[in-house]
Amino acid sequence: MTTPSILALAGSARRDSLNKKLAAVAADGARKTGAKVTMIDLADYPMPVYNQDIEEDQGLDPNARCLKTLFKEHDGFLIASPENNSAYSALLKNVIDWVSRSEGDEKPLECFRGKYAVIMSASPGGFGGIRGLWVLRMLLSNLGVHVLADQFALSSAHKAFDEHGKLVEASAQERVEALGKTLAETLRKLLDDR
Repeated sequence: MTTPSILALAGSARRDSLNKKLAAVAADGARKTGAKVTMIDLADYPMPVYNQDIEEDQGLDPNARCLKTLFKEHDGFLIASPENNSAYSALLKNVIDWVSRSEGDEKPLECFRGKYAVIMSASPGGFGGIRGLWVLRMLLSNLGVHVLADQFALSSAHKAFDEHGKLVEASAQERVEALGKTLAETLRKLLDDR
């Protein structure tokens, strides 16, 4: 049985990010099924706002190159993004813009095409970031990522986690862990069929 590899990340650089906590819960769910999960913090990969002049003058940003390698090496993605003005975060968009750039003999969008993802969001607001997920789903799909139907938007997220990063409500904890499990199980079936 093949071990799927999953890259987990949040579209937030904030130290106490609610979306980092949410992604970590989903990552735990994937690990419980035996998946190999790499959890990264985008704060560790600073880069300028994408600008083609920068790319042409200096080449691909080194942190973007490192991230692109991580995206290519993993079978699927667990992505939690805050909602900023009814869309996903500018940080996440910038990462996607840089990582999508081809170098050398790479095929266009090689690090995205054919991959699978689960998306989620956490917000202090009443909608839980759901409006941003619609836009994120469309973007990832346009890049060739198969975004699974299951998703999760956590409202009142500033009160939802305990001091250990677990969700206070057991049912919410189970639902978010199930996102990771679903992605891992889907990837395992696909990889075993190859």
